[in-house]
Amino acid sequence: MGWIDDIKRWARELKREIFAVWIAARDPRTPVAAKVVGGIIAAYAISPIDLIPDFIPVLGYLDDLLIVPLGLMLAVRLIPDALMIEFRERADIMSERPRSILAAVVIVAIWILGCIGAGLLLLSQ
Repeated sequence: MGWIDDIKRWARELKREIFAVWIAARDPRTPVAAKVVGGIIAAYAISPIDLIPDFIPVLGYLDDLLIVPLGLMLAVRLIPDALMIEFRERADIMSERPRSILAAVVIVAIWILGCIGAGLLLLSQ
């Protein structure tokens, strides 16, 4: 059962990194590029709605397994090490999970526009 514990530990660390990047995106000491990348990734990761729903085979988990971790890696590289240590410490003590309502609205809007586009395409044939 060692690999299950490894996966659980990785998931906890990923959650902490998301919180830390979310904190960094709101901190005035964070470089602008890191704020943009970190803000987008953190908002997407904490959004209650996925761009690709998890019930879609393979693609549904692609964002959770690839996009979020790779985006976090980029954001962390853009944030100075000393600040990232501080943000991780603050993330460790966070007790309430933040939610990004704006990210949820954007994702819903993308789905609505996609459905409208698909509908118009079907009607034009």
